[in-house]
Amino acid sequence: MSPIGSNTADRASRDRPATLKLTLFGHMRADDAAGCSVLPRGRKTRAVLAILALSPRGMAPRSHIASLLWSVRENEQARASLRQAVHELQLALSAAGPRLLRADRNNIALAHAGISSDIETLTRTVLPGADVLNLFAHPLLEDLRGLDIAFDNWIEHQSRRLKQQGITIGEALLAATAGTAAATKVAALMLRIDETNTGAWQAAIGAQVALGEHAGALSAYERYRAALARTGERTPAARIEEMVAAIPRAGAPQPGATGFEARASPPPGRAYGADGVVRLGVFPLRPIEPHIGDELAVALVEEITTALAQFRWITCFANILPWSADGSSRPRDADSASRASQPPPQFDFLLDGTLQRSGGRIRVIVQLSDVRAGRTVVWARRFDRDVTDIFALQDEIAAETAAQIDTALLLWEGERVRHRQRGDPDAVDLMLGAIPSIYRLESTLFRKAGELLETALALDSGNAAVHAWLAYWHLFLVGQGWASDSEAATARAAQLAERAVGLDARDARAVTLAGHVRGFLNKRPGEAASLHDRAIALNPNLALAWCFSGLTQSYLGEHAEAIRRIDRAQRLAPHDPHGFFFDTARIMPHLLRREFGTAAAIGRRAIALNPGFSSAYKGMLSALGHLGRHEEAAALCLRLLRLEPQFSVRDAIARSPLIREEELNLYVDGLRRAGLAEE
Repeated sequence: MSPIGSNTADRASRDRPATLKLTLFGHMRADDAAGCSVLPRGRKTRAVLAILALSPRGMAPRSHIASLLWSVRENEQARASLRQAVHELQLALSAAGPRLLRADRNNIALAHAGISSDIETLTRTVLPGADVLNLFAHPLLEDLRGLDIAFDNWIEHQSRRLKQQGITIGEALLAATAGTAAATKVAALMLRIDETNTGAWQAAIGAQVALGEHAGALSAYERYRAALARTGERTPAARIEEMVAAIPRAGAPQPGATGFEARASPPPGRAYGADGVVRLGVFPLRPIEPHIGDELAVALVEEITTALAQFRWITCFANILPWSADGSSRPRDADSASRASQPPPQFDFLLDGTLQRSGGRIRVIVQLSDVRAGRTVVWARRFDRDVTDIFALQDEIAAETAAQIDTALLLWEGERVRHRQRGDPDAVDLMLGAIPSIYRLESTLFRKAGELLETALALDSGNAAVHAWLAYWHLFLVGQGWASDSEAATARAAQLAERAVGLDARDARAVTLAGHVRGFLNKRPGEAASLHDRAIALNPNLALAWCFSGLTQSYLGEHAEAIRRIDRAQRLAPHDPHGFFFDTARIMPHLLRREFGTAAAIGRRAIALNPGFSSAYKGMLSALGHLGRHEEAAALCLRLLRLEPQFSVRDAIARSPLIREEELNLYVDGLRRAGLAEE
């Protein structure tokens, strides 16, 4: 780190003992030579110190720091706040030594001499020991998250950069320790950084094979597959598949036959069970330590089953037999023994997992597998929670599990239908085959999805789910500006949504879609709000209902409540394929609260997730107009017009569901300032 105006004396002083030691992984620390904390009290002041410590040569422009920590303020206000933070930081660091912080009109810098940090071990020219990878046991700047969206994004960028350095070190260490017990430790540490790293898994599985621990190797392979499923990967590395295929095992399916290749070539057979819905068996989670007991495992399976049962298209079967130590189920009483003797239902999917406890924390790992595809893992999730309120913990895990499984199953079944060679698809097949293309929102595939849904409707005019998904399709058709006749498409969406509710008034998805049609397309948010509340009462774990209800609250001017509800949707389904839609929904309430910097930052994230979703551009464009960021606004306007060539201020007014005149004027004024054409 080079200070501003460094001189020969400064360079010579670099060999002196450090007077300030920074810890940036986990909770931030700043200690003097005696080990006493000199960390500033203000969190944003600490953030200034962190930015400097992670910047090249320890120096950063004032404008850059201000844009990260005060992105929603006007420039002069941001610079004034930064001046105050710099003053506080200078006072705090003076206890560790003189001239550790230097500032001029444009830049702020840390003196290189006398400062060290935990990240320096990642940049040493000599290969460090494996223990350096323990740095990644805690997130970077864990206690400074949430100060500003721009700063959060900066932390994520720095974290990815440092993790890549850690992986590079790990790969070198693996090469240096190949064939030794040390390689296993290195592999485990690397997997903390990147849970799908091929080299680390190859070393971990290979070590078990070398020791003759074939069961351990197969168990590690299953964990590898689960890690791939969590991150959306499809196919294990060929060299790992070859290694595992050579492991002797009696009667066990080979990875190539029942593993991830099933995703690319789904097995034949009907997408749904005989009763017309997906049949899902929910098994108790296996306690890893005996002292956890069966009670929590049974309670969790009951909560998860109850949550999943709210989704009308999923039929759940709960097996509440506890697990024995070897993983097999055993009857607890005579009634359980009687049930155990009965033939099990024919499931399409199984949900199971494990429980582990350490002190006051618990780890729950849940995974969903397709029985018809050789127990291929479809979805997996790890929950790490404090055990303070056991009932709240059960509710939270059950809600998030159910919300995420719903989407995972819809996409899995949709892809399965698309790859199945069948000449006479029924309405359910056609509907499922359309869903992945609705989520992708690519124009050509999207229109094909509409054709599939229309055919499904012709085959089964009494199917509530088909009506609901076709209404959803029309919502995007209008919202994207793809409808040749917007009025006709709006009327069709309303007709389909109302019919879906009429066919099945307890289908929460149909009810919330009907509400969104009324609120967004028909501009009747009061009616929409009651429908969304009804949908949430029917299924409180449907993320889409929380998102739509949040949008409606914003149309009504209740922006704080809007943000709360949309945040609930994102907590339920943080990796939903329509995550860009959830982010887009948050733009408008922040915009209408005049939080223009926040609205713009959210818009950037939504567009990054799906550059083809035009609605994200509109709210962000208005925010940029109010911020006076004309160059960025001009570029964004061009991108929007490539998606919707005819979009103008007049179209924005005509389409907007905002009912308060002053809020509509605020939105439109931002678009004008951003340079959008009037007509």
